[in-house]
Amino acid sequence: MPGKDKDKKNAKNAPIAGKAGKKEKGANKSALAKAAASAKGGDTKKRRTVNAEARKGGGLKEYFKGVKIETKKVVWPTRRELISYTVVVLFTCAFFGLMIWGVDTAFLAALRKLLGIDL
Repeated sequence: MPGKDKDKKNAKNAPIAGKAGKKEKGANKSALAKAAASAKGGDTKKRRTVNAEARKGGGLKEYFKGVKIETKKVVWPTRRELISYTVVVLFTCAFFGLMIWGVDTAFLAALRKLLGIDL
């Protein structure tokens, strides 16, 4: 009977309850081993294909063509947003510049007093 043969095959290939975790770990190690081999250069055929495609690219002209295409995809800020962002950056730079200057001046004054230096 063909139905019984299939059931027997499925029963033989089915993982045993106690060994299910071990089988998964082995499969995981295999995937990790493949990934490590690939990272070390084990997959040379793939690298050769990529290098061949890079050589065919067309060089500098193709590069700038790609840059132009990607630049069109950029969502540029409006004039109002640009001004707002610029003001925030300038104030932030001024604030941190003053904070660093203040800490530096205080540190210098403390060292002068500690070491007895007069200028």
